[in-house]
Amino acid sequence: MSYKRISYEVKDKTAWVGFGFNCNKSMTVLDEQSLIELREIVERLHVESSKLEGVIFHSHKDRCFLAGADINLIDSMKTESEAADGAEQGQQIFNRIEDLSIPTVAAVHGVCVGGGTELVLSCKTIIASDDDATAFGLPEVKLGLIPGFGGTYRMPKRIGLPAALDLILTGKMVKGYKAKKLGLADETYPKENLLKMAPSFFTKSKKKESLKDQLGHFAADNFLSKKIIFQKARENVLSKTKGFYQAPLKILDVMEAGMMKGRSSYLSSESQAFGELCVGEQSKNLRHIFFMVEEAKKYPGPEASGSSPKLKRGAVLGAGTMGGGIAWLMADNGMAPLMKDLNPDGLVLGLKQSSKNFAESLKRRKMTQDEFERKQRSITCQLDNEGFDKVDLLIEAVVENMDIKKKVFADTEKYVRADTLLTSNTSSLSVEEMSKALEKPERFAGLHFFNPVHRMPLVEIITHSKVSPETLKALYEWVLKVKKTPVIVKDGPGFLVNRILMPYLNEAGFLLEEGVSVKDLDDACLNFGMPMGPCRLLDEIGIDVGVKVAHILHEGLGDRAMASNFSQKMVDKKWLGKKSNIGFYKYDEKGKPAGDNEELSSLLPGKSKKMSETDIQMRVFLPMINEASIILSEGIVDRASTVDLGLIFGIGFPPFRGGLLKYADGEGLDRILDALDKYASDVNEHRYKASDFLKDLVQNKKKFYEI
Repeated sequence: MSYKRISYEVKDKTAWVGFGFNCNKSMTVLDEQSLIELREIVERLHVESSKLEGVIFHSHKDRCFLAGADINLIDSMKTESEAADGAEQGQQIFNRIEDLSIPTVAAVHGVCVGGGTELVLSCKTIIASDDDATAFGLPEVKLGLIPGFGGTYRMPKRIGLPAALDLILTGKMVKGYKAKKLGLADETYPKENLLKMAPSFFTKSKKKESLKDQLGHFAADNFLSKKIIFQKARENVLSKTKGFYQAPLKILDVMEAGMMKGRSSYLSSESQAFGELCVGEQSKNLRHIFFMVEEAKKYPGPEASGSSPKLKRGAVLGAGTMGGGIAWLMADNGMAPLMKDLNPDGLVLGLKQSSKNFAESLKRRKMTQDEFERKQRSITCQLDNEGFDKVDLLIEAVVENMDIKKKVFADTEKYVRADTLLTSNTSSLSVEEMSKALEKPERFAGLHFFNPVHRMPLVEIITHSKVSPETLKALYEWVLKVKKTPVIVKDGPGFLVNRILMPYLNEAGFLLEEGVSVKDLDDACLNFGMPMGPCRLLDEIGIDVGVKVAHILHEGLGDRAMASNFSQKMVDKKWLGKKSNIGFYKYDEKGKPAGDNEELSSLLPGKSKKMSETDIQMRVFLPMINEASIILSEGIVDRASTVDLGLIFGIGFPPFRGGLLKYADGEGLDRILDALDKYASDVNEHRYKASDFLKDLVQNKKKFYEI
C-alpha cells in the first residue's frame, strides 16, 4: 500500500516511516490527510509487529522533522466539541504508537515542534542530530492553546515536572544538545550518522539514571512537592501575564488535576481543554497574529524587473544608542559593519551599546565567549568614510534634523558604490524630502528601527516617489534575514506606528492636565494589556524626544495632533525620563525604577480628578483607532493587518486582543463612532472628530478587516 504524504517501507525487518514525503513545502505538518495516513500506518505496524524488529520515524526534509498540526486545520474547527474531537483523534494515534510492542525510535533532524514533539514523546527512544537546525518544543501556548496530542501528559514523564512546565508554559524551543541534557533526547549524532545509528537502539538498553538524577526525580515526584511546583508555576505565570492569558492557566489546571489520573482520564481532560481554548476569542486572536506574521514573510511590494542587490556588508552613520544597536544587529548577522561618527564619544557610546547587547546574549547562553568576542571585534569604528566603497547597505542614524540628514547623505553618496543602498533610521522626518539630496534617490528608503533594537522586532520600510522596486525588495528580504518583522509604509508624518502612538501619548498629557494622576493613567493602560503606561513609555523614549516628534506631527497633521504643554514643562525642568534619571518616575544610575517623582505635583493642577478606568482607556485608545482609519484612507498602508502588525510589534499592543483594528471590529465600529462623537462634543472637537473613512464603514456596515 502506498501513501501520498507519509512514506512507509520495510527493509531488513525494520519499518521506516518518513514524514515530508512528496511534499514541496519546506515545513511538514500534520494536516487531515497526513493524520489519516499516519493512523493507517500505525495500525499496520500493530498487525505486522511480529515480523518486525522495530520502527524508525524520520523525515525526508533537510531542515524539518515535523512542524506539528496544520494551523489551518485547527482554525477550521468552529465548535468546542469539534476541536476536542480533533485532539482526541491525534491522541488515539499517538497512544497506539506508545502501545506498540516493538522498539520505536524517532530519529529527529530539523524542526520538531508541537504535534511533532508530541509524536516523538510517544516513541520509546528519541535520538536527534546535533545540527543547529534541530529544535524541539511545544509552542501551543503562544497560540492560546494547550498541547492537545498528549504533550502535557508525556513531557513530564520524560523530563520531569519542573522542566516540562518550563517548556510547555513558555513555548520555548530547545536545540538537540539541550534536549539531550534535559533527557528529552536519548542521544545526539551528526546528521549524516543519525539514520545509521537509529537501528542500534532496537537492542540498546536505556542508560541507568545517576543517583543524583534519581534523588532529584524522587524529590519532585511526591504529591507535596508537585503541589509546591504548581503553586510556584502559577505565581510565575500570573506575574508575567498579569492574568490576561487563559492558556497557561488552563494548562496548569489540567496538569495539576491530572497528577492522580491514568492516561485515558488525563487525555480526556487535555482534549476538552483544547476544545474550549480553540474556539475562545483569545486563541482566535493569537492565531490571527500567527497568520499575519506568516503573511509578512512574503514580499508585498511592487515586483522588481531586475535582480535585487545582495546586502553582505553594512555601515552605520551616527553611533550613540541607536547607531550602536543597529551596528550590533549587523555584526550579529555577519555583516562586519563600519560605524562612523564625528564625535569619538559617540563611538564609545555605540560600542558600549553593542557590547551590552552581545553580553546579554552571552548571559542567556545564546552565544559562546568566542562568538561574543569575534562579533564585537567585527565592528570597525571610524571618524571618516574609509571603506565605504565596500559597503552594500548603509543606515543613517544621526540627529533628527532634516538639514543635517540631507547634508550627510549628499556627502556620503560620493564615497559609496553606485549599487549601495542608502537608508535613514528617521522616526518622523519626510523620506521624500531627504531623497532630494541624492543623485540616485532610487536606491534610497527609510529604514526605521524601534528602540531598543535588540528587543523590538518591527522595522518600518518607508517608501517615496522615486524608490526602485529592487531597493524595496532587497531591504524587505534583509529585514527578514536579520529576524525582524518588516512593514512597508508610504511616507507621511510619523509613518505608521509613531503616528498612531501620537494620540495615545498626547491624550495622556491632557488627562494629566485635567487632574488624573500618573498612577491612575498608567494603571488603566496596564490593565488594558499594554506593556507599560504612557507615562512610563515617555520616560523610556525620552520626554524631549516625545516633545520634538509631537511638534513635527502637529505641524504635519494639524489640530487633531495638538499636544498638551505638560511634557514641555518637564523638559524645561530637565526631567527627560530615564536618560536624566528623572521624568514621570525616578531611576537609579543603572536605569532601574526608583520610585515616583514627587516633585511632579508642582506641574499638576491643584485639584485631582478621579476618572474611571474605562473612561481613561476610551480617552487614549479611541483617537488611536480614528487615526488608524485616516492612515488607511490615505493609503499609508493598504490593509488593517499591517496596522495591527505594526502596533503589536512596534509598541506592544496586547496580542491577546488581536491588534488595534481587530479589537475595534470586535467592539463594533458603530459603538466606536458613537463614543468618538460623544468625546468630540464633551472633550475636544479636533482630537475626537471621527474620520469620514470610519463613518463610511459604519454606514456600509463593514469592518476594518472587510475592506
